[in-house]
Amino acid sequence: MHYFKDKQELFAARLLEWYHLNKRDLPWRETKNPYKIWLSEIILQQTRVAQGRSYYLKFIAHYPTVNDLAKASEEEVLKDWQGLGYYSRARNLHSTAKYISNELNNVFPNSHQEIKQLRGVGDYTSAAIASFAFDLPYAVVDGNVYRILSRIFGIETPIDSTLGKKEFATLAQSLLTEDQPANFNQAMMEFGAIQCTPKKPNCMVCPFSEHCYALSENAIKQLPIKEKKLKQKTKYLNYFIFETEDTIIINKRDKKGIWQNLYDFPLIESKKELNEEQITQSTAFAKLINQQEYKVIAVSAIRKHILSHQILMAKFIHLRLKDEKSLKKIGFEGIKKEELIKRPIPKLIENYLNEESNLLSLFTS
Repeated sequence: MHYFKDKQELFAARLLEWYHLNKRDLPWRETKNPYKIWLSEIILQQTRVAQGRSYYLKFIAHYPTVNDLAKASEEEVLKDWQGLGYYSRARNLHSTAKYISNELNNVFPNSHQEIKQLRGVGDYTSAAIASFAFDLPYAVVDGNVYRILSRIFGIETPIDSTLGKKEFATLAQSLLTEDQPANFNQAMMEFGAIQCTPKKPNCMVCPFSEHCYALSENAIKQLPIKEKKLKQKTKYLNYFIFETEDTIIINKRDKKGIWQNLYDFPLIESKKELNEEQITQSTAFAKLINQQEYKVIAVSAIRKHILSHQILMAKFIHLRLKDEKSLKKIGFEGIKKEELIKRPIPKLIENYLNEESNLLSLFTS
């Protein structure tokens, strides 16, 4: 029997002692305002603290209250979100702000159940907001918590199984100090973020090192256990940057899926890498160009962009057009080149615009 399975009350005491000595100074820890806490939790759902901090401060500056966020346009919110990825978070954030503003008279719900009903808020986020803003006794369970508990208590039940999720949630709740739920939850996440990290955890100065199952059994790399491995599909995106003297053609992604309501360029998807001739001789390209005169200016190298569920292999082909009118007729938009920077765009496109020397032709006559 492992030590903390017999004396679980000591777990919280040691964890909180560690937290008070090691916690980072983070802006969302300085408030009980549920709007600001909710905003921080949505930003941090799929984002590291180092990156999320600047976005949090930007959003608080641009939208000091939930009503300010509700009154903004979706395009403004997506532009401010640009670079964080998982853009459904931003759309849900904006939708929920409008709901709180219009339906709840700008009053953030204060019960765990009501918080959990908000769009984009699940078990983890609702527990975090309930405890941090309202001191309600709900334990958070995220990747950090799975890792900590599986290692210290020696739990080998897969974290992505129904049984595993229930087992970890039950254990986390049993460990929670009900008089300090906010501190306990913050401590769990902080401990996983800077002490019991996925790789190279700092076991030599860990308050649980004497009684940690994973350390004693040399199982740190094996825990936590996942039942399923995520399969990533590879897609090839052949982007066309159509330009005239002072205009480029852009495409608004209005269909559901990744990058919904963001802007990119006209493209042709393929199952494998295609060279310039294969692309420009294809039926899809002929339909796209619609018998217009064009000249290929440059073709980029393949750029690899990894998402959680797919790998994107993108190529950018620069073409000079005599006239962009026919492209505009089939659903694309022509804008002044200098206007592109004002539109919300995917990180893949942003990186290319910032790094690719071919783009000089877009911003010069």
